[in-house]
Amino acid sequence: MIRRILLLAACALLLLAVPRAHAMPIERVVSPGGIVAWLVQDRTLPLVALQFRFRGGTAGEGAGAQGAARLAVDMLDEGAGELDATAFARALQEHSISLSIGASADSIQGSLRVLDAHRARGAEMLRLALVAPRFDADALERARTRTLAGLQRQQEDPRSILREAFGRLAWGAHPYGEGAEAEIASVRGATVEAMRGFLARRMARDNLVVGVVGNIDAAALGALLDQVFGGLPARAAPYDVPEARPAIDAERVVVLRRASPQALVMSGAPGMKRDDPDWFAAQLVNYVLGGGGFNSRLMTEMREKRGLTYGVSTSYHALDRGALVFASFSTDNARAGEAVELLRAQWRRMGEEGPGEQELEDAKAFLTGAFALSLDSSAAVAGLLVTLQHEGLGMDYLSRRDALIRGVTIEDARRVARRMHGAPGFLTVVVGEPAGVRGEGG
Repeated sequence: MIRRILLLAACALLLLAVPRAHAMPIERVVSPGGIVAWLVQDRTLPLVALQFRFRGGTAGEGAGAQGAARLAVDMLDEGAGELDATAFARALQEHSISLSIGASADSIQGSLRVLDAHRARGAEMLRLALVAPRFDADALERARTRTLAGLQRQQEDPRSILREAFGRLAWGAHPYGEGAEAEIASVRGATVEAMRGFLARRMARDNLVVGVVGNIDAAALGALLDQVFGGLPARAAPYDVPEARPAIDAERVVVLRRASPQALVMSGAPGMKRDDPDWFAAQLVNYVLGGGGFNSRLMTEMREKRGLTYGVSTSYHALDRGALVFASFSTDNARAGEAVELLRAQWRRMGEEGPGEQELEDAKAFLTGAFALSLDSSAAVAGLLVTLQHEGLGMDYLSRRDALIRGVTIEDARRVARRMHGAPGFLTVVVGEPAGVRGEGG
């Protein structure tokens, strides 16, 4: 009862922020050159936050090439135009410009945050990074060495080993399952020609999505968009990545023996992509099972009642071509078998029974309230604008979201629970020296 009172009190506080988020006016801006951005004007601070995304990422490069593609993106701010890497970094620092660009399996994404006084300089720095990266030999070798060191550390880190093994087993031969070993080989063999080729194929105006928040009007933003992105190619190359159905069709347990004081566990099954009509029902079910922190079933059963773990959570990993739903936790090696069995039992229980009515109502209260608090900065709102466009959710999404969540019935939630947690497929990977866990390698 005390926990429920605290939950309702927290949700009441969260809801105070909702009207501001829902009233956020979004303006569609089209530059003179035809580049589209969604804009939220905010005159309270003298700055502009710009987020952008190019659809299509490293997964389209095929087997053994994703590391080189990520290295190419890392090189974009290692010197551009007439500025070498040191001069580029100094210019950013001197003008208090925050600029970052990265790559994922599905996209290249980046951000610019700049004060009004340095807006022109910030726009020019981003333009240079996108259209005139230098790829100087010394900067490239530094970046290559840094990237290889990071990847090699991952091969020794138990949590990275767990994530990679789970992904490789779940995705099979699909590019989503490519691991550190292939990425290391790709980075080592990456040539400037290959890296420039990747950037030219993927960074173009027709696959660009932009979100902007700040002290700027539509006319000024239009000019900025053409300045920054107008020099990019008009069209990206075709992007052909197959749909990914996770290779999880039966119960499977894989044990990777490593010297470790704890057993690290990740379990999961095929998930749900963002465009699925059952998305919100799935998020509510997930909150009840393991996404709700101390309010979730798994935390109650595994931590509070039995002391098996400090924390356990479930979440959805939704990519453009496939999705997983998974749980993760760590536990004492001596109690690993008990913890793995309890997780499996709670997963199956959710599939058989679904959430209770009060559990569903509590989940709705939290999901409708917590969303507004995630929009706690200009950069966060700009990122939301990009996501809304990328996912095709529409400008009216903020006004519809709460109604979509509240409209999920107990029948909907239980049907989706059966769909997500009642299927036979369930993959578990354990890294450590777990007692009582039987599986491949164990």
